[in-house]
Amino acid sequence: MTQQQMATTAPSRAEALRGLCGGSVQLPGDPAYDMARSPWNLQMRDHPAAVAYPAFPDEVAEVLRAAAAAGLKVAPQGTGHGAPPLEGRLADAVLLRTSAMTELDVDPDRRTVRAGAGVLWGDLTDIVGRHGLAARHPSSPDVGVVGYTLGGGIGWYARKLGLQCNAVSAVELVLADGTFVRATADRDAELFWALRGGAAPLGVVTAMEFEVFPLATVVAGHLSWDWTAVERVLPAWVAWCADAPEEATTSFRLLDVPVDDAIPAELRGRRIAMIDGAVLGDDAGAREVLAPLRALRPEFDTVARVPAASLVRLHLEPEGPTPAYASSTLISGLPDAAVARVVEAVGPGSGTRLAAAELRQLGGALSRPEPDGGALSALDGQFLALGLGLGGGNDDEWDRQRADAARFLSAVEPWASGRQYLPMLDERTDTRKVFPPGVHARLSAVRRAADPGGLFLAAHHEGTRVPAT
Repeated sequence: MTQQQMATTAPSRAEALRGLCGGSVQLPGDPAYDMARSPWNLQMRDHPAAVAYPAFPDEVAEVLRAAAAAGLKVAPQGTGHGAPPLEGRLADAVLLRTSAMTELDVDPDRRTVRAGAGVLWGDLTDIVGRHGLAARHPSSPDVGVVGYTLGGGIGWYARKLGLQCNAVSAVELVLADGTFVRATADRDAELFWALRGGAAPLGVVTAMEFEVFPLATVVAGHLSWDWTAVERVLPAWVAWCADAPEEATTSFRLLDVPVDDAIPAELRGRRIAMIDGAVLGDDAGAREVLAPLRALRPEFDTVARVPAASLVRLHLEPEGPTPAYASSTLISGLPDAAVARVVEAVGPGSGTRLAAAELRQLGGALSRPEPDGGALSALDGQFLALGLGLGGGNDDEWDRQRADAARFLSAVEPWASGRQYLPMLDERTDTRKVFPPGVHARLSAVRRAADPGGLFLAAHHEGTRVPAT
């Protein structure tokens, strides 16, 4: 950055971007700026130097070149679910929103999908469902396809099929110098490897292609109890997980259910213990798999054969922009001592304010590295522990929810695998906690080659220490 650029404020330098993207660039003071800068996670209150909405790769290239010339960083963003790790670092950056890239094509014969960077999972699951197909989608319909996939992707079929990032066959992106690249296993293979689960800003992804699979219906739903049953239900679920077939992928949650018309009336405003998920296979096989859980006499049982496309809303996650906080860790197992500590930390009598304390079942295909997989080809853990806060309202309430999430994760820390899963982590962390040393070094080398000038802001830190932000 030149001395002249240093003496000029970022918003002034960002004036060079005005008029790009067909006029879809918002600067501080513009009428639409506040709406443009707001991500899905409304806890974020950053004021970037500019917000750009390119609709095509050539527009992305123009924004990148203009930002670099103005001495500004670039932060690509789809929906903004994963925005919190960037908090406080956007003042000298262009927020590049990809939501205008909404291309979505399904090839039912080849069982492939091509999705632009602005496509949401709710739209994609509906469209592929019309062809009797399903994808390795997440548990929320308004998560972006690209962002979820770049970080890994744990869905309701994960224990059988693995991570969504390893279903990808091609990624199209614009590099820092404005070059357009189509990365595949045969072309730019090292970049292709890093894009699948590496979660590093290697460029602006504009589209990706991946496989889907035939599945019109699936046995899925939830079994729910009052949360006072947790001491009976949680250890039974943990024991069930040890022998569950890979066709079953579930989660256990202690939920503070809001009063919301989108939620079944019998659950609204209650504290409940819930097991939800899906079982691949026929009805008889699913009944046999679920029999030990049903023997726990749930108060509500919605498990039935349903359209596969409906599973994207199974988890009852909030839709639309919402203030949220998430923190998680991967754990190797849940012995009796761990279960007792979980109940103490987030069960009845704990005073927890978390919207959800979740234990997501992993293992199966998620534990086996794929020979041709990407940077993240497996997860080191049998469960993912996740503390989720929603709608804290004020800073004091958010502080309390963060403290409650920390208490939950501290309860299982003795059984942690030592690895983290970035898409479910709102704190900025050292990525060496995510990837083994060899993988981390390889990712860092790819990033240096793809973005030698450091144009793109990394959500997480790649060094030995996380600096203060």
